[in-house]
Amino acid sequence: MERKSFADMHCSVAQCLEVVGEWWTMLIVRDAFLGITRFDQFQERMGISRNILNARLTWLVDEGVLEKVLYSEHPSRYEYRLTPKGRDLWPVLTAMRQWGDKHAAPDGPPMLVVHESCGMVTQPVPTCSQCGERMSAGDVHAMPGPGDLDGIVESAVTSKR
Repeated sequence: MERKSFADMHCSVAQCLEVVGEWWTMLIVRDAFLGITRFDQFQERMGISRNILNARLTWLVDEGVLEKVLYSEHPSRYEYRLTPKGRDLWPVLTAMRQWGDKHAAPDGPPMLVVHESCGMVTQPVPTCSQCGERMSAGDVHAMPGPGDLDGIVESAVTSKR
């Protein structure tokens, strides 16, 4: 099956999927958050073929999600580290992990998250950036933003009324 490009779609979800929507890609990002930085470590942990891993790492570097840092000159060896753009994927990865913990982990979560400041196991939750109140999908609504160039959000909001 040929992969569709979302490059021309004026939708932030589609643009995110354009960069990290291929299934191995988010697993590489997951491992980068866990401190994995070297090609052989990624390959061993995931069992991904070397050519696919190379292509995904190259893609993530080209997209600015990872940076390639030389750690050995002879032979040339590189580490792959998250950039600020890559670290901004933490809430996306967290939401995916929490969904998997709830709906696809019958024996319980494979990983727990510990808050460094207090040392307690935690579940990150979305909160309003303005008032600090906890939010869920039923607590928000959509409205067109300045990037709604083709009126997709406007038409969805209008048809809902």
